[in-house]
Amino acid sequence: MRDKLNGIHPDTRFVGVEPASCPSLTRGVYAYDFADTGQACLLCKMYTLGNGFIPSPDHAGGLRYHGMSPIVSKLKHDGYMEAVAVRQTDVFAAAEQFAKLETILPAPESSLAILQAIREAERCRETGEAKTILFGLTGTGYFDMVAYDRHNRGELEDHIPTDEELQAGFDSIPHVPGLQ
Repeated sequence: MRDKLNGIHPDTRFVGVEPASCPSLTRGVYAYDFADTGQACLLCKMYTLGNGFIPSPDHAGGLRYHGMSPIVSKLKHDGYMEAVAVRQTDVFAAAEQFAKLETILPAPESSLAILQAIREAERCRETGEAKTILFGLTGTGYFDMVAYDRHNRGELEDHIPTDEELQAGFDSIPHVPGLQ
């Protein structure tokens, strides 16, 4: 990112990948919000679904937080990166494909990036474009075996928040006079 910001590699694409069940970057608002649901922490300028947003109980791991890092939020807001939201059933399918090819069972959190990397590679195959695709594999999924089992049994479901569910979260964002 430093090279992109300094104009050294201005065409490098950065894609943040998040669960469709908790889409702060793709469907959230860029606003000052509490960093916690108890409204005890400082306000942070970030993409947020509102500190009162209640995510579905899916297997996105630590990615069920209502807001996004202020730094990542600023980079997206200023157009230095983009974001996509993906469904958990697609994530687990990509994770299993990766495990079969690489013999590493990835954590669900890492598997969001794996899914997007696969999609980018498939797009390159279709267009004939050559790209270097880099993603972060941040953990193994050995503590997530129950979730993998549920996926293989077809028991995992995708939850996409409705506009009404999102609005309930947005209503919890504080009004800050002079800022928002």
